[in-house]
Amino acid sequence: MNWFRKFMMGRYGGDQLGMFLIILSIVLSIVLMFVPVAFIGWLSWIPLVFAVYRMFSKNITRRQQENFAYLRKWGAIKTWFWKLKSGTLVDKTHKTFKCPKCGQKLRVPRGKGKISITCSKCGNKFVKKT
Repeated sequence: MNWFRKFMMGRYGGDQLGMFLIILSIVLSIVLMFVPVAFIGWLSWIPLVFAVYRMFSKNITRRQQENFAYLRKWGAIKTWFWKLKSGTLVDKTHKTFKCPKCGQKLRVPRGKGKISITCSKCGNKFVKKT
């Protein structure tokens, strides 16, 4: 075990992007198992080879930059789904509207009929049904 520890000194190792690539490789191998064309199955090896390459790489700063870029993109996707869930699907007591003038999101109570909504940002008034 000591030889592996010495071998890995100065190498990057695993991170979140590497885990994503390994999971992507597993999912692709399962999905591509059902494709009748034989050479397409090799596509599942590409993310796996790239993940192993990243783990054994000695260019640590470049691998960190790749991981930070992945985390930024993944964070944006996760935030978008969270906003979608919390803003429209879960809120049963309030409804969200956008101001037609400035685009500000406004939250008003549901079930009040037609109401006049005043934008808190620009002062624009518009009528909507809740």
